[in-house]
Amino acid sequence: MSIVLSRDSQVRVMENTVTNAEKYFGQFCSLLAAYTRKTARLRDKADQLVRQLTDFANTENPEMRATMRNFAEDLAKVQDYRQAEVERLETKVICPLKLYGAHIKQTRAEIKKFKQVQKNEMKQLEKLEKLRQKSPSDRQMISQAETGVQRASVDASRITHQLEEVIDTFQKQKLKDLQKIFSDFVTIEMVFHAKAVEVYSSAFQILESYDLERDLEDFRTKMRGVYGRYDAQPFKDTTPSPAVPWALTGQSTQTTIRSQRRDEEEEESVEHSAEEDPVEDLRGQGQTPQQ
Repeated sequence: MSIVLSRDSQVRVMENTVTNAEKYFGQFCSLLAAYTRKTARLRDKADQLVRQLTDFANTENPEMRATMRNFAEDLAKVQDYRQAEVERLETKVICPLKLYGAHIKQTRAEIKKFKQVQKNEMKQLEKLEKLRQKSPSDRQMISQAETGVQRASVDASRITHQLEEVIDTFQKQKLKDLQKIFSDFVTIEMVFHAKAVEVYSSAFQILESYDLERDLEDFRTKMRGVYGRYDAQPFKDTTPSPAVPWALTGQSTQTTIRSQRRDEEEEESVEHSAEEDPVEDLRGQGQTPQQ
C-alpha cells in the first residue's frame, strides 16, 4: 500500500509540473503576442510621423526642408528595423510558445494513462482486502486476488517508469526551450536597439547641423520682398522743412506731398519743372500699390 501512496505522490508532482507549464507558457505566449502587436502599432504610428514630417518639410525654407527630409528618412530606417523585429518575434518567440500546447496535451495523455493503471491497481488491492475480511479461509479466491494485485502492481510499476521518463524529457525540453526562447527574445531586442541607436545618432547629428540663421535670413528676405515698401525711410525735400517719415499711411503721405506741391507752384513757378521731378519720384515711392 505504501508503494501505491508513493506513486500517487509522484503523479501529483508530475501533474503540477505540466499544469504550471501550461499556465505560465500560455501567459508568456499571450503577453509576448500582445508585446509584438504593440510594437507593430508603434511602427505604424512612426510611419505616419514620417509622412507628416515629409509633408511639413515641403512647406519650409531650404535648410529646414532638407533637415526634415533627412530626419524623416532616418526615422523610416528605424521602422524598417522595427518591422524586422516584429517578424523575428513572431517566428522565434511566439510560434515556439504556441507549439507548447501540443507538447502539454501529449504529456497529459501519458499521465491519464498512468492514472487508469493506478486506479486498476487500487481496485485490485481493495478487492483483496475485502476477501481477506469476508472469506479468510477461502485460499483459492485470496490467491487469485493476490495474483491480480501483483499483475496490477507490475503494470503500475512499468507505467510509472515510463511516465517518469516522459516527464523527465518534458521538463528537460521545457527548460531548454525556455532558455532559447528568451535568449532569442533578448537577442532580437538588442539587435533592434543597436541598429536604432546607430540611426538615431545620425538623426541627432542631422538636427544638430541645422543652420537656423541661414533659414531665418532666407525667411526675412522673402518677408521683405513682400512687405519691403513699409520700411522706414526719411523723406528729403529741397526746402529746409523737417523730413516727413515714410511710416505714415499712404493717404497722409499723398496729402502732404500735394500740399507741398501747391506751395511750390505758387512761390516758385519759374522753377516749376526743376522742383516737380523729385516730388513725383517721392510720391511714386510713398504710394501703396493699388491691388
